[in-house]
Amino acid sequence: MSRRQLKKQYNELLLSFLLSGAEDQLYSAQQLGKWLIRHNVAPEDIIDLHLEALEGHVDVPEPVRISFQLLTEIMIEYGIAYREHLFLRNKQQQLESEIEVAVTMQHTLLPASIPDAAGLDIGLISVPSKKMSGDYYNVFQLEDHLLGVAVADIVGKGIPAALSMSMIKYAMDGLAAWARKPAEMLRQLNGVVERNIDSSMFITMAYGAYDTSAHRFRYAVAGHEPGFWYRSRTKRLADLPGSGLALGLQRDSIYEEYELQLKRGDLIILLTDGVTERKVGDHFLRRSELSEYILDLIGLPCQEIVDSLYRKLLNLSNHELPDDHTMIAIRRTK
Repeated sequence: MSRRQLKKQYNELLLSFLLSGAEDQLYSAQQLGKWLIRHNVAPEDIIDLHLEALEGHVDVPEPVRISFQLLTEIMIEYGIAYREHLFLRNKQQQLESEIEVAVTMQHTLLPASIPDAAGLDIGLISVPSKKMSGDYYNVFQLEDHLLGVAVADIVGKGIPAALSMSMIKYAMDGLAAWARKPAEMLRQLNGVVERNIDSSMFITMAYGAYDTSAHRFRYAVAGHEPGFWYRSRTKRLADLPGSGLALGLQRDSIYEEYELQLKRGDLIILLTDGVTERKVGDHFLRRSELSEYILDLIGLPCQEIVDSLYRKLLNLSNHELPDDHTMIAIRRTK
């Protein structure tokens, strides 16, 4: 629509409204307003358009004419701010669309299912605190009697964390030769992370290999939240031993390997600090409290344990999830 056509349409609309005041003219005005917004017509230009049309139909008193000058000056600043708002809103919509694509891609990095393993009951839960998660997990088949189990927490959130997650996933795929040796796997991953992420970031991780024929779990830890080990014979829950520098903090870090021998009914739990670091009432959750909650659920199947614990902690923390919550539970059943 040209300037002349716009002026003609506005004149006709204003005259019709002045003569009849019909509500259908208000609807037409709303549609014209939407068109003006879509075509980025400035508010001060609309005021000039209105004054020109008004002068064509009525004798505008001088004070009213002068008042339009004041309104125009106000609308100039308003128009600048409004156009900036539209620009930022469009950029926000574009960013949200890109984040949705990134979230979908992030989901493809995580396992779609847990492998069936003879003699094991496995439960897994991972809930992001925001759209994009900073937690990585995987349970995968290495060979007939060997499962790989990984839990990692990327310090940070959003797109940088998602990029780091993809790096961990594909680095592990490329380091498959070391998958049976947890300490060496972490050493190799540390080299990849140290070379490829910003110095302000790092990644904590626990990685292990579970031998389903001997029910032996060998693992190594890189600055990660300690897991739990439940022994059915004593009915006690203890912290999993293990320490080491987080990935990316120091070149050529060396990691120690640990080994557990699981008896029938024994259970190990790997988790991220989003499980433990939350406020409950007027205090932060104590590890002793978490242990009690786990023991209350210990007789349930592993998937029910992780699901029920998540719901309980969510209720206790007033349905606030300040960090990503990831937990893997593995029990020997035979």
